[in-house]
Amino acid sequence: MNIILDRQDKDGWLGPKTEDLDKFDLWSHFLALKMLGQYQKATGDEGVTAAMLEGLRRIDKHIDSFPLRRWAKYRWFEALIPIYQLYEQTEEPWLVELAAQLRKQGFDWGKFFVETPITEPTPKGKWNFEGHVVNNAMALKAGALCWRKSGEKHDHDMVYRMVESLDAHHGMVTGVFTGDECLAGKNPVQGTELCAVVEYMFSMEMLVSTLGDSRFGDRLEKVAFNALPATFSPDMWSHQYDQQVNQVECSIKNRNWTTNGPESNIFGLEPNYGCCTSDLSQGWPKFAAHLWMKTKDDGLAAAALAPSTAKTTIKGTKVSVRLRTDYPFRDKLHFAVAAARPVRFPLYLRIPGWAEGASLLAAGKAVSPKPGRFHKIEREWEGTTELTLVLPMKPRTSRRYNNATAIERGPLVFALKIGGDWKAVNQGKKYREPPHGDWEVYPTTPWNYALDVTEQTVGKDVVFAEKPVGDIPFSPEGAPVAARVNGIRLPGWKIVNGSAAETPRSPVEYAGPVEKLTLIPYRCTKLRITEFPTLKQ
Repeated sequence: MNIILDRQDKDGWLGPKTEDLDKFDLWSHFLALKMLGQYQKATGDEGVTAAMLEGLRRIDKHIDSFPLRRWAKYRWFEALIPIYQLYEQTEEPWLVELAAQLRKQGFDWGKFFVETPITEPTPKGKWNFEGHVVNNAMALKAGALCWRKSGEKHDHDMVYRMVESLDAHHGMVTGVFTGDECLAGKNPVQGTELCAVVEYMFSMEMLVSTLGDSRFGDRLEKVAFNALPATFSPDMWSHQYDQQVNQVECSIKNRNWTTNGPESNIFGLEPNYGCCTSDLSQGWPKFAAHLWMKTKDDGLAAAALAPSTAKTTIKGTKVSVRLRTDYPFRDKLHFAVAAARPVRFPLYLRIPGWAEGASLLAAGKAVSPKPGRFHKIEREWEGTTELTLVLPMKPRTSRRYNNATAIERGPLVFALKIGGDWKAVNQGKKYREPPHGDWEVYPTTPWNYALDVTEQTVGKDVVFAEKPVGDIPFSPEGAPVAARVNGIRLPGWKIVNGSAAETPRSPVEYAGPVEKLTLIPYRCTKLRITEFPTLKQ
C-alpha cells in the first residue's frame, strides 16, 4: 500500500502512466481504489482518504477527454464502491456527479438484460464482453449500487431480472452459472471460471448488504459452501480455471469450451491464465468480512452463517456475538450475545429458505422462525445470552439438464465420490515443484451411474451418515457427511475427449446389478457426477 501511495503522481494518477492515455483502460484504477478503500477502513488512515479523492479527481478529468473503454466500460459500477465510501465520509457533491458520469459512459446492463439477454451457449470463437462470465458475475451488483443513489424501481428490479435470466439459461445447481469464458448454457460439462465464482460471491455480499433480501444470503452460502472449495485442491496450492458440475477427468485436452484452452480444468499454479491465481484468495476473506452486518435500526444481522465472532459498539456499549457451529455440515448453531452493560437492540438471524421447521431457543423461550427471511429478536441484552438455532436439513431434489436429478441437503449439493489418480504435469516449467505443481486427475472408480431416486421418496431413497468434522472438511477423505443411494451403471455413458458424454435423458430404462453408491458434499469432490440420470420407476 505504501508503495502505491508514495508513487502517486502529483496530478492524482495512480500507478504507472502510459504515453497512450487515450487507449488506457481505467479498470486497473477501479481495482486499486477498491483495494485502497479496504485498507482505509482497516487503518482509518486519513492520508489514504486524500489519495483516493485525488485518484478519483484524476479519473473525473480523464473521462472528459477519454471515455471509458474495454474492461472499465463493462465494469464501471465497481468504481461506485470507493466513490460511495468517500461520499459517506466527505459528502463532496462532485463524487455523486462522477458516479453519474461513469454510469452514462458505461455499458447499460439493465437495458441489455431486457432487450438482448444471452439465452443460448456462446458459439465457439465468439468471445464478447457482454457474455463474459466474470463481467456478468460482477454486474449483478450494478443495479443495487445504482439504486442506492437513484431509488428507482427499475434499478432495484434489474438485480432480480439478471439473476433469473442467468439461472434460467446458464445456471448450475451449485448456485453459479457457466462461462468458459463466455456464457455456456446448462450442460453440466461446460465450465465455470473460478474468478466468476469469487466475484459472484462478492456480488451476493453486496446485494444482501444493500437490499436486505435474505435470498441473496442463501445464494451466497450455496456458492461459498459448494463451488468455491471444489475448484481448488484440499491444500489450496493448486486450483482450476474452469470447474465442471459433472467432472470425470481433469486433463490437458481440447474440450468444448466457448473460449478457454486445453489446460483449463487441470489443477495447477495458473492453468490457462493467471487471473484466478490471485482472485481465488479473495473468496474466504471477503466471505468472512460479510458474515455480520450492522442494520439501519442500530441492530446486528447474521447475513451468512459460519463459525465466527463479531465485536462492535452499539449505542456506546461494547457488544460481541459468537457463533459456534459445524454448519453447513450440521443443523445446530449456538449463538452467545455478550453486552458490557444493558443495551437494547435488535438481532437479526437469517433463516434460509430451505429450513422448513426451523426452531430457535432464546433465553429459555422457544419460537419457530419462518424460513426465507431475517428473524428479528429485539430485547435488552445484558451479560451473556445464549441462543440455539436449529435448521432442519431435509434432502431434496431438483431437475436439471436433460431432466437429470441433483440432490441437495441444507446449503450443500451432493455428488458421486470418484477415486482420483493425480499425475504431475508441466514439471519443467518454473515454480512447478511441489506443492505448487500442475496436476491432471484421472478416475480410478466407475462414475457412469443412474440413480434409483424420486422427488417424492428422496427422504428414504438417500440415507445420510455423519462423521467428525476435521481440519480439512473440503477434501474427499475429510467429508464430514456422506450419503448412500442405489444406482445402476450405464456402460454406454462414456468419456469423450476428457469430459462425460451428453447426460442420458431421464428416465432411463436399463437392467443391471444395483449398486450402493456414496455421495459426498460437492465441495469435497475433485472428480464427480452431480447431475444424475434417474431410472424409470
